[in-house]
Amino acid sequence: MIIYSLITARAGSKGIKNKNIIDYNGHPMIYYSIQISKNCNQIHKTFVSTDSHEYAQICKNYGAEVPFIRPKELAQDLSTDFDVFNHFIEFLKENNYTLPDAIVHLRPTYPNRNLELLNDCISTFIINYKNYDSLRTVCKIEKQPQKMYFIQNNNLIPYFNVYNNINEPFNMPRQLFPNTYIHNGCIDIIKTNVINDLKSMSGNNIYPFIMNENNDIDSLDDLEKSKKNI
Repeated sequence: MIIYSLITARAGSKGIKNKNIIDYNGHPMIYYSIQISKNCNQIHKTFVSTDSHEYAQICKNYGAEVPFIRPKELAQDLSTDFDVFNHFIEFLKENNYTLPDAIVHLRPTYPNRNLELLNDCISTFIINYKNYDSLRTVCKIEKQPQKMYFIQNNNLIPYFNVYNNINEPFNMPRQLFPNTYIHNGCIDIIKTNVINDLKSMSGNNIYPFIMNENNDIDSLDDLEKSKKNI
């Protein structure tokens, strides 16, 4: 099975300026995703998709392949992972690369993932390849979406009025609802043909790889917390 990694690193982060290359214990943050990918013998090629020539040079210095600069229109606040991965796959096709069976998405904002975890995720996905379109790391959260609201025109509106034939679940005990998990942004693995054919980043069957932590970095507080959890 041929597996590539794609590290996505746009330059326009808002919460922390130049977040993907900010110093993280002596290296640019993106260094850690590149190194763990290159040290993983199940990953055949390590690519970076970035809209920044500066980022591209940094990544090349650390041994990643950066064969293109991502178009600016695919590096906006509302650009989706699908847009970025579809562009990557089209580039591979047009430039006669061998298409991989699966792509591992490594976000630079989770620098303290470890190699044992990465290998475990890939091995798990390979074992379950026939039955799943993708794998995502998730962690359990204590709140149930069935009891959540949004505010519209100064009115509190439940997200769910009925859940599994339960009326007004927002007024019911939380014990009635299943455990809830959130995507923690550590490791995603997706079949290339799911992106190509289904036009999806997850497909219909997602393998839940459960973790006990969420150290994704989106703010300065997250950055300090992540450094303490190394």
